[in-house]
Parts: sequence; structure tokens; C-alpha cells
Amino acid sequence: MTCEDVGKWFPLMLYGELTFDQEELCEVHLDECAACRQSLAREKALQRALTDAQWTPSAEMLAQSRQILRGTLVSVEPAKPRWWDQWPAMFTIRFHPLPMVWQTAGALALLALGFFSARIAPQEPGGRTANASLAEPAVSRVRYVEPMANERVQIVLDETRQRVLSGDLRDQAIQKLLLTAAKDPSDPGLRVESVSLLKGRSDLAEVRSALLFAVQHDSNSGVRLKALDGLKAFKDDPETRKVLTQVLLTDKNPGVRTQVIDLLVQQKNENMVGVLQELMHTENNGYVRMRCERALHEMNASVETF
Repeated sequence: MTCEDVGKWFPLMLYGELTFDQEELCEVHLDECAACRQSLAREKALQRALTDAQWTPSAEMLAQSRQILRGTLVSVEPAKPRWWDQWPAMFTIRFHPLPMVWQTAGALALLALGFFSARIAPQEPGGRTANASLAEPAVSRVRYVEPMANERVQIVLDETRQRVLSGDLRDQAIQKLLLTAAKDPSDPGLRVESVSLLKGRSDLAEVRSALLFAVQHDSNSGVRLKALDGLKAFKDDPETRKVLTQVLLTDKNPGVRTQVIDLLVQQKNENMVGVLQELMHTENNGYVRMRCERALHEMNASVETF
């Protein structure tokens, strides 16, 4: 792929909209092209800047807008009374000629309003209701549309209200959210960023387990490479070496296999010689084969098994 082709895919890549094959092509090109890596970093910075951008109107603009609104409301002729104009009266108990049916309907509406408000209000741990603002951003998705009579249409939306959290990487709540995001199957970009942050806390057993899981099972080679970076400090750990040995023999990405070889050969042992010799029988990538041969030569071992 050319740099121009890859650059067109950057926005889709950041939002996790690329197919597996397209993402693999991008990762291979980025591994070899420093200019495109810099372009991707600028794209990420721009995306973060747009996400974080906030604009607060000045006091003069707010005052002017309110004045225009008041003037517009004064100039509008009052509408003729309609049946819903009696809505406030439905919630007022008075002894007056208002039909009993309206008072009964108002009482039932109040009960329904209280019930559904309690059901949809966000809950915090311990049963407390969290504060929610109508101004919070929400993501909407049209579930389905249904035509109705008189050229009307009914649209059903799925809405997800967003919530912004910030905290230190040492915060257990932040760590748990990052661990969850690191396994999100729908967004490889989210997994890359989450694993990139978690790798700095690989001293924690839970984080190290997540990195081992990612390097074994994540479908995105970029995520696996980030996980390998976090496991460098534990290259002598028996469990980590066992997982890396399995990855070396099964991972389909040559860049990942090369990184694993660099980690494993730093500790010379007979078991590693056997693994490299086995890999030489199945490896098709020329660079990886060359790296295996060099490692075996440094350990004074033969390329062939006897």
C-alpha cells in the first residue's frame, strides 16, 4: 500500500471501522513507514483536540439572545386554548367543575411519571441515584422506522448517554475500566490505546494477565505488539516465557514473531534452542528465519535438529 492509501484509512482506523484485512495492511505499512506513523500521531492528536474542545458563550451573547427571545415571544399572538392547555389543572386537586375524569387521569399520570423516572435514572453502587444532566452528550442510533397514516412516521432510537471520567492510572476504578476496554471486541483502536496505557502497570498481576491474554488472543497485531512491550520486564518469568513460546510458534504476524524472538533469546537455555530449531522447519518469512539463524549461532547451536 502507498502512504496515500494508508492515510485515507486513518479516520476509519481510529474509530475501529476497518476490516481485519484492511487493519493488517495498515499495521504492516506503519511498521515500515516512519512518516505515516507521524501522520497517524497527528491524526490522533487532532481527534483528541476535537473531542476535548469546549466553547462557552460570552455573557453579552447570552444577554442578547435572551432579549431577542423575549421580543419574539411578545410578538407572537396567543394560541387558542386546546385540550392540552388544561394539563396543569389535571395535577391540581381543587373543588371546582373540572370533570372527575381529568383529575383521575392526572393522578395516574403522576404515578406513572414517578415509576418510570425511578426506572430510567442512572444508579450508583449502593442504590444511590447518580446526578444526570440533560446536557450530557448522547449517542443515538435509529433502530427502525415505521410509516403511519397521514404521511407521518414513527422512529425508534437507541440512545447511549456518555459519561466522562478522569483519574490516575493507579486508581483501581480506572484500571478496571481500562482492563474492560482492552478486551472490547468491536474497537481495535480502543484496545490499542488501553493496552498502551496498561503496559506501564504490568507489575500488577491482573494487568500482566490481561497483557498475556492480549498477546495470545487479540486479533489485532498492533494490540499484540503493545502487549509485548509491557511484558519485556518479565521475559525471565516462567509463565510469561511459556506464553511467548506458544506465540512464537502460532502467531501469523512476522513482526510479532520477531519481537518474541528478541525477548526469548536474551535468556539462553536448551529449551529455547529446541523451539528455534522447530520454528526453522515451519517459518516462511525470510527475515524471521534469518533472526532465528542468528540467535542459534549466538547460542552455538545448529540450525538442524539431530
